[in-house]
Amino acid sequence: MLNPESLHLAQVLLLAVAIDIFLGEPPAALHPVVWIGKLIGVLKAAAPEKHRTLYGIGMALTCVFFSGSLAYLVLFISRLSQVPEILGLFLEAYFLKATFAIRCLLSPATEIYENLISGKLDAAKQLLPIYVSRNPKSLTKPQIASAVVESVSENFVDGILTPIFFYALFGNFGLVAAYCYKAINTLDSMVGYKNEPYRELGFFSAKSDDVLNWVPARLSVFIITAAAFIVAPVPQKGGKIRPLSCLKTAFQEGAKTPSPNSGYPMAAAAGALGVSLQKPGIYVLGKKFRPTEIRDIKRVSGLITAASGLSVLLFTYITWALGA
Repeated sequence: MLNPESLHLAQVLLLAVAIDIFLGEPPAALHPVVWIGKLIGVLKAAAPEKHRTLYGIGMALTCVFFSGSLAYLVLFISRLSQVPEILGLFLEAYFLKATFAIRCLLSPATEIYENLISGKLDAAKQLLPIYVSRNPKSLTKPQIASAVVESVSENFVDGILTPIFFYALFGNFGLVAAYCYKAINTLDSMVGYKNEPYRELGFFSAKSDDVLNWVPARLSVFIITAAAFIVAPVPQKGGKIRPLSCLKTAFQEGAKTPSPNSGYPMAAAAGALGVSLQKPGIYVLGKKFRPTEIRDIKRVSGLITAASGLSVLLFTYITWALGA
């Protein structure tokens, strides 16, 4: 017999995905992750000159507490007897949607692709900071294409897979878990750098983000491989999708990046597309394959779209199965 609570959790996830796809990101003033970012900004500005590692730990724990409490408050309100069930469902879905961004990840890639195909190199470079921190001014078209393929595949993990993973894993408190993760992930993106002035301040946040993404990053290899099998029969320019190379490349070369996690989805994408991805002087993934081309942006978008769909289906089922 189907557990009503499990059905509710699965409905929340599916509705959150629908909101993401059809409505996209909410306005900044109404975006819970923006609220988390503002809190981080205030705490970052107040950071002392000394004992910055200890302060960074406190900052991280404060943000996690704030985010988890926010999610718990949403769950509390949505379950009140005075709140109509459908309204509670939408409230939870709205807040869950804020933890992942399928449409926001893939739409800029399409826009960059169209600009590159049209010869609008400067317009493509202006959009690139959405994905990467490297200076786009001196990048060639193939280097821009490589950067987009790298970032779309890498961000599939922390921007889509991991929040859904924690939501499904923690059942009734899945929303709280997703928000605690999102706090750490947002901290990592804002202060988790190895250079000053964030080396000490963001140390705990960066290491916590590595730990939380460790399993999802490796799980992503299998999901991207399954997506490659789905996409492979579809005719497309740029060569065949290679599901078996996806798996092989990921586990042979996924550990070559400085990050303990980002290399796995990137190497999986490199193998699936049959392309070489490189950040000059840092790493090369898929060295035996051809250089990345503009058309590979469209190919990776299709691959990660399929991987996102599979992730949603997989964790919707897990959400149901854990409570069945």
